[in-house]
Amino acid sequence: MRLGVLDIGSNTGHLLVVDAHRGAAPLPAYSHKEPLRLAEHLEDGEISTGGVKALTTFVADAVVVAEDKGALDMLGFATSAVRDARNSDAVLDHVAEKTGVRIAVLPGADEARLTFLAVRRWFGWSAGRLAVFDIGGGSLEIAGGSDEEPDVAWSIPLGAARLAREHFAGAMPDDHGIRTLRKMIRATIAEDAGHLLRGGPPDVAAATSKTFRSLARICGAAPSGEGPLVERVLTLDSLQTWIPKLVGMQPEALAALPGVSPSRTHQIVPGALVAEAVMDIFDLAELQICPWALREGVILERLDQLSDRASG
Repeated sequence: MRLGVLDIGSNTGHLLVVDAHRGAAPLPAYSHKEPLRLAEHLEDGEISTGGVKALTTFVADAVVVAEDKGALDMLGFATSAVRDARNSDAVLDHVAEKTGVRIAVLPGADEARLTFLAVRRWFGWSAGRLAVFDIGGGSLEIAGGSDEEPDVAWSIPLGAARLAREHFAGAMPDDHGIRTLRKMIRATIAEDAGHLLRGGPPDVAAATSKTFRSLARICGAAPSGEGPLVERVLTLDSLQTWIPKLVGMQPEALAALPGVSPSRTHQIVPGALVAEAVMDIFDLAELQICPWALREGVILERLDQLSDRASG
C-alpha cells in the first residue's frame, strides 16, 4: 500500500510517500518538504495570514506530488504550532476547502505516544524499558514504558523554534539571558519529571527528530549519508563541551556546522539547552538517536488499524 503522510510540524511541512505493509518497515519512496516555520508565524496566538497562505500552498502542492507518486491514501496531521494557535480550526477549515485535505491536530500526549511506538518498533523488545524524547519546533515530547503503549506520555511547550522566537529575538542572549532561559527550561521539565522517574532507570534512552540528530552530528555522530542503520549516540559530556562554543558562534559559523540546516541555526542553542536539561534531569549519560519518529508512528498505527479491520 502506498501512502502519503503529510506532517505539518512547527518548523517544516513534510510529505513522505511510503510503501507500507503490515509486518514490514515503512519504505520511503519519495520526500517533499518546505520550511513553513509556522511556530514563527504565530502573532498574538494566531497563525498569521502569511502562515496560512504558506500552509495552504504547501498542502496543495503535496496533494499533486502524492498523486503523481501513486499514493492511494493521504494521512495528514499537525503538531504544536497549529495545536496551540487560537485560530487552528479556521486555518484547517480553509486548508480543507482549498485543497480537499482534512488535517488532524494531534494532542501532545498522542504525539509522544506515537513517537514512542515508532521508537519501540525500531529498537524492539530487547530495548527493555524505554524512555523517548523528541524536541520539535514547538514542544518537547517525553514518553516511557516497557510495552508498545507507553506507561507515561506528555508534551511540554519547550520546542526549539518556540524558545528561539520568545527568548532570542534575532540575537543571542547575554550570559544572564542564557542562565535565565536555562533555569526556566529545567524548572519546566522537572515539574513533571516524576512521571518517568518513578518507573526507574530506562534500559534504553532514545531521542528522535531533527534537533537531536543535528546535535548528535555536531558532537561527532555519523552523517546521514551513512544510512539509518549506523548507531548514533549523543553523550552529555560532548554536549556540555559544545554548548559554550555554540553560544559564542555567529549565525554563519553555526550554519557551517555539520548537520545544521541554515534555516535552523537560530534554534540550535535553545535546542541544545533543552537536550542538556533532559539528560541532566533524567540522569542520562547518553541518548541513542532513533531514525524513526512521529511520522513512522502514524504510519505504523494506521497499518495496525487496517490489519485489525481485515481480521475482524
